[in-house]
Amino acid sequence: MLKPENSRDDLPPMTEAAVKIDDEPPTPLRLFLVFARIGLTSFGGGLSGWFLREFCYRRRWLTEDEFLNGLSLSQALPGVNVTNVAIWIGHRLCGFKGALASVAGIVVPPAFVIILLSTIFAWLSRYPVTHLALVGAAAASIGLTLTMAITAARRVTRKIRPIAFMIATFCAVAVLHLPLIWVVLIAGGLSVALEYFDPGSF
Repeated sequence: MLKPENSRDDLPPMTEAAVKIDDEPPTPLRLFLVFARIGLTSFGGGLSGWFLREFCYRRRWLTEDEFLNGLSLSQALPGVNVTNVAIWIGHRLCGFKGALASVAGIVVPPAFVIILLSTIFAWLSRYPVTHLALVGAAAASIGLTLTMAITAARRVTRKIRPIAFMIATFCAVAVLHLPLIWVVLIAGGLSVALEYFDPGSF
């Protein structure tokens, strides 16, 4: 479980100073435009880091705790994580219309761009510089993903059990290469059950 600490008015000072804050309230149209912009300007993954920056730091529509809990739920559910997170954020902020606007924003505009770029890439793939550019984009996306991972790990409750589950999950997936679905079902289910029935213990 993630440790609840921050409120919308209690963001980290460094983050608040580094990001220009937008105080406009969320609407379905604004959600569509925000997700469309993120989808059109993100390359190679790392979108959860963009979401955290946009919705928690810049717009203050969600706290870190709300976002990280939604991210945890979205990653435990079937489907594409990014789409799940977009639906969760949209529904959380503007209900059913917000969920529709969010998933449309993150899927539809990038889909048209992917069709256009795939046509162009098929022509440019003969040049080595094209592959070098993609390597650079992948490195940037890894940095964004690492930012999100460090932020989430920093908020895990400082108790033996959550940290043990975190380490065991990492070892099972990254070291032992066990099937992800079984790791999520067993480790995630066991962690949730223990936290629900015995939240006060180690």
